[in-house]
Amino acid sequence: MKRALSKLGQKFFVLYGDSYLPIDYAAVATGFKTSGKLALMTVFKNENRWDSSNVTFDGKNIRCYDKKNRTAEMEYIDYGLGAFKKEALAEWPDDKPFDLADVYRNLVDRSQLAGFEVKQRFYEAGSPAGLAELDSVLRDPTTFLQT
Repeated sequence: MKRALSKLGQKFFVLYGDSYLPIDYAAVATGFKTSGKLALMTVFKNENRWDSSNVTFDGKNIRCYDKKNRTAEMEYIDYGLGAFKKEALAEWPDDKPFDLADVYRNLVDRSQLAGFEVKQRFYEAGSPAGLAELDSVLRDPTTFLQT
């Protein structure tokens, strides 16, 4: 991400490559703009259903994000779409790789990570089982609407 900053606008989205997200991107952009924060994480109230929940969300801001040290309070999961201002990456190195999870945790520590709750579940497309489920959902619009 850091190396791509010169090609991006002042604000930009980051989308996980192994996810299909039926989401209103314009609504997320509006939520990000009105948040006044350096970044925004979309979240889904997962309650450990489709993967392990890793986020504590208070309805407005992300209070905790940790993929390794999960707690019972973590009912939400990182949905797979983030919004950032360039300044959110200012302190990260230009010449060394870093994990986006570390960026998110740093933003939480600085009270600079807004949250945006999504009501439609995500679909992971990074495994054969995930791809098969997504294929089934996309081929049957009634199933997709009920999910």
